[in-house]
Amino acid sequence: MFQHRTALRRALSRSAVVAGLAAAGLLTATGAAFAHVTVHADNAAKGATDGVLTFRVPNEESGADTTKIQVVVPTDHPVLSMLVTPEGGWTAQVTTTKLKTPVKTDDGTISEAVSEITWTGGTIKPGQYQDFHVAYGQLPDSADQLTFKTLQTYSDGKVVRWIDASHPGQDEPANPAPVLNLTQPSPQPSKPGTQPSASTAPRAAASASASDSTARGIGIAGLVVGVLGVAAAAFAIRSARSARG
Repeated sequence: MFQHRTALRRALSRSAVVAGLAAAGLLTATGAAFAHVTVHADNAAKGATDGVLTFRVPNEESGADTTKIQVVVPTDHPVLSMLVTPEGGWTAQVTTTKLKTPVKTDDGTISEAVSEITWTGGTIKPGQYQDFHVAYGQLPDSADQLTFKTLQTYSDGKVVRWIDASHPGQDEPANPAPVLNLTQPSPQPSKPGTQPSASTAPRAAASASASDSTARGIGIAGLVVGVLGVAAAAFAIRSARSARG
């Protein structure tokens, strides 16, 4: 667990650079790309460790401020060891829950995970958006995507529920839930001087055996040709002597 926390502090340091670009967390939003609440990750590979999730929340109302954000974190495929980055003017409340199935990690077995994060106290003005950064210890490796249902509350009391599921081949729903698609991790390159794995060793041995067999075959063929050459030369000499006699 200590290793997880140390790595998360490093991830939070990286996210501070991103947060600084937000200039107190408020930037002007333009274009359809900011139409809905979305989630992004600096590394979205399955089983990725020590990264940062960014929840981007735009204000779509023209006459009210966004004053509260509630993000539901999935626990069927939990995100381990989540830490919230402080955002100017906002207070974060983190709720945890017991996992139905504990998760085993290199640091031990984890039986509890974050289930909800709520930000209050700040405001997102009309025509602006806010990025909320959360460092994670490890993404699940048993899921293809993570859905973070989100509730967005405005100063006039309106609540927008970003909870609708999107389906391939169908029109996007009016209030789609933020979804993080997880990718396959990149294969690790083998280090120089390492021994072949159990799966590659038989192929390597078979290849070496085939090479040895080929070399022996070429050597035997060369020997046969040499013997035939000597025999032909001896026959030619005898024939020449017989002709002179």
